Amino acid sequence: MSEKLKQAALKYHEQPQPGKTAIAVTKPTETAEDLSLAYTPGVAEPVRAIAQDPVAAYRYTNKGNLVAVITDGSAVLGLGNVGALAGKPVMEGKAVLFKKCAGIDVFDIEVDTDSPQAFIETVIRIAPTFGGINLEDIKAPQCFDIEQALIEQLDIPVFHDDQHGTAIIIAAGLLNALDLGDKKLDEVKIVCLGAGAAGIAAMKLLIGLGARRRNIFMVDRTGVIHADRSDLNSHKFAFAHHTDKRTLADAMDGADVFVGVSGADLLPAELLATMAPNPVVFALSNPDPEIRPDLAHETREDLIMATGRSDYPNQVNNVLGFPFIFRGALDVRARRINDAMQRAAVEAIRQIAKEPVPEEVLKAYPDVTGLEFGADYIIPKPMDPRLAERVPAAVARAAVETGVAALPYPDHYPD
Repeated sequence: MSEKLKQAALKYHEQPQPGKTAIAVTKPTETAEDLSLAYTPGVAEPVRAIAQDPVAAYRYTNKGNLVAVITDGSAVLGLGNVGALAGKPVMEGKAVLFKKCAGIDVFDIEVDTDSPQAFIETVIRIAPTFGGINLEDIKAPQCFDIEQALIEQLDIPVFHDDQHGTAIIIAAGLLNALDLGDKKLDEVKIVCLGAGAAGIAAMKLLIGLGARRRNIFMVDRTGVIHADRSDLNSHKFAFAHHTDKRTLADAMDGADVFVGVSGADLLPAELLATMAPNPVVFALSNPDPEIRPDLAHETREDLIMATGRSDYPNQVNNVLGFPFIFRGALDVRARRINDAMQRAAVEAIRQIAKEPVPEEVLKAYPDVTGLEFGADYIIPKPMDPRLAERVPAAVARAAVETGVAALPYPDHYPD
């Protein structure tokens, strides 16, 4: 990042007042009567109603439209374990996206602990405040156990965006890229470089969509994840192969798909050259991908490529998913965000990219000469208004159909 951009970022966060969010009052407060209703004595009536029936909290408080964005600061962006407080600007940024994209209110919460159990207990104790929990920037493998424990113990949606949000956008873009290359998910060989939260979640979701586990080779810092290794946690071991492949080069030979969620410049051009015809490369490390797009395209003319950056085509951006997934879940008061809801989000997102792009989207990206489904457009743009229409509806319908919703499919959603 240039020095000019660094200073602009600091100024943006500091002025005209520190931070990016604030609380807005939603009821009249102009008269003494208003205040007597907002607080004592009037507030006693909703208190009594909720004490008698906890579900009444959704009627008389902001619980039903309030999400907690919670971190321990152990895996913040590409900056690593910077601590809970240093993660706060990112959590505030997440709050901005929830509100801007889906009208969802957020409290950002930074939990100062290195103990997964302490983190779990903290979230459980504060959960009655919220209609949903968005876990953020928690390192693997703790993030898997934290999320699972909270899903099991809470009756509101718990969603680790670094896992499932990333996985959903990867899956949507990858399915479209395979369509363009006339390849089938259940036949392709996939290499995933990086076996942390995003990599493992993405591969699990792809298996749920039809990929074959035997065709997926995961690679971490030590090399290929294989059954003879003694250093694997249970989450990695689920992807262990009985194989003689040991290196990234071994795995890449003849691969159809490369998904990188690891670090900069870790995919050499000579390995890209060994991939199968019409390869798909998702080099998602930020800010510097596993292979530079210009180098990748010089190496393979038949390539379809995505990155995590906005200055290249096909940005894998979680904002395409998480605000709208929570919107759908909250609108039917879902108890969780299950696999069916995630698959529904994938399908809704990928179909948008196959349709003509609205004029308002083209105006929002004046530097783009045109957007049409193809190698440079396999994922919708974040400014596409159809995301807010389609994704919540798909998620809500899946929640109702799978029995995790407390409310029916909303009348204002499309049929």
